[in-house]
Amino acid sequence: MFQNRALVFILITLMIDAIGIGIVFPIMPDLMDRVGAGDTGQGAFWGGLLMAAYAGALFLCGPIVGSISDAVGRRPILIAALVVLALDYVIMALADSFWLLLVGRTLAGLAGATYITATAYIADISPPEKKAANFGLIGAAFGIGFVLGPALGGIAAEISISAPFWIAAVLSAGNALFGFFVLPESLSEEKRRPFGRRALNPFRSILDAFRLPGLAVPLVCIFIFEFANMVYPTLWAFWIREVFDWPTLYIGLSLAAYGVLLAIVQGGLMPIFIRWIGDFRTLMLGMVSALIGMIGFGFTETVTALVLFLLLAALSDLVPALMTAMASNKTDEDRQGVVQGVIASLSSVAAILSPIVMTGLFQASVDAEGAYRPGAPFLFSALLIVVMMPLAVRLRGHASV
Repeated sequence: MFQNRALVFILITLMIDAIGIGIVFPIMPDLMDRVGAGDTGQGAFWGGLLMAAYAGALFLCGPIVGSISDAVGRRPILIAALVVLALDYVIMALADSFWLLLVGRTLAGLAGATYITATAYIADISPPEKKAANFGLIGAAFGIGFVLGPALGGIAAEISISAPFWIAAVLSAGNALFGFFVLPESLSEEKRRPFGRRALNPFRSILDAFRLPGLAVPLVCIFIFEFANMVYPTLWAFWIREVFDWPTLYIGLSLAAYGVLLAIVQGGLMPIFIRWIGDFRTLMLGMVSALIGMIGFGFTETVTALVLFLLLAALSDLVPALMTAMASNKTDEDRQGVVQGVIASLSSVAAILSPIVMTGLFQASVDAEGAYRPGAPFLFSALLIVVMMPLAVRLRGHASV
C-alpha cells in the first residue's frame, strides 16, 4: 500500500514537472522574440544556450543533490526542488531580458529539478525485476505532462506570453505543498550514507560511479543517447516553424500528440514488450526505432511523413528508462541517489553540448545557400546512434530478464 501510494505521488509530481517543461516548448520562438534574440536561426541558438545553462547547473549539482538525498532522505530534497522550480517559473514570467531568463534556468538547474530524487525514490521502492517497468512509468508520466503542457502553453500564449509560466509556477508550488503533507520517506535511516566533502566534487562523483562494477557501459550509452535525443526538445519548435510554418498553437498540439504516444509506449507498451521479449530486446527495439525516426525527420517535408516518424520517435523513448534500470540494478541501495545524480549529470553534459551543436548545425543548414537542409541535425543524431550500437549490444548482460 505504501509503495503504491508513494509511486502514484511521484508520478503525479513528474507529470506536473513535465507540464511545466512542456508548457514552454511551443512558445520558445515567441519568447526569444520578446527578449530580442533575433530571427528564427538566431532565436534557436539563444534558446539552445538557455537550455545549456540549465544543463550546466544540473551537471554541477546533480551528483551533490543525489548524495544529499542518500544522506538525509528523498522527501525533503524533492519538496525543496519543487519550491525552487516554482521560483524559476516566476522569474521566467517576469523576465524582460535574455539574461534574466538565464538566471531563472540556472536556478532550476542548481536545484537538480525533481527527476534525480524522484528516480532514486522509485529505485528505493522497486525490486530489480520491476525497475525497468517502473522507470517506464516515469516516461508515461512525462508523456501525460507533455500532452497537457504544450497544449496549455499554446493556448495560454494566446492570452499572454507570460501566462504559461504563471501556470507552471502555480502547479509546482501547489505540488510542493501537497507533498509536504502526504509524501512518506522512502529511504530508511539504516540505508543512508554519510555526506562528505568528496560528494561536493561532481567530477569525482562521476569518476567514482564509472569505477563501480558494471556501470561504465550503461553510463556511456546513456550519455551518447541523451546527446542525440536532445535534438527533439532543442529544435522541434524551430524546425516545425521552418519546414511547415506552423503557428504556436499547432506546434503545441504536435508536442501534445507526441506526449500521448510517449504515455502509451512507456506506460502501456513497455511492460508488455519486457514481458514478451525481455529488457535487452526491448532496448534494441527502441534504438532501431530511434535510428529510423531520426533519419526520417532529416528528410521529412510532408505532414504524413511527420506523423509516421513521430510514432517511431515515441518508441525510441523506451531506451532511457531501460538503460537507467540497468544501471540501477548494478547499484547498492545506499548509492541510488548519487548514481541517479550522476546519470542526470551526464545527461546534463549532453544537454550542454548538444543544444549548442544542434542549433549551430540548424542555423548553418537553414542559412546556407545551395545547401538548405533543416533536418541536418536529425541526420547527425542518427549517426550518433549508429556509432553507439556496438557498445549498446554489450548491455545484454545488464538486463534483469
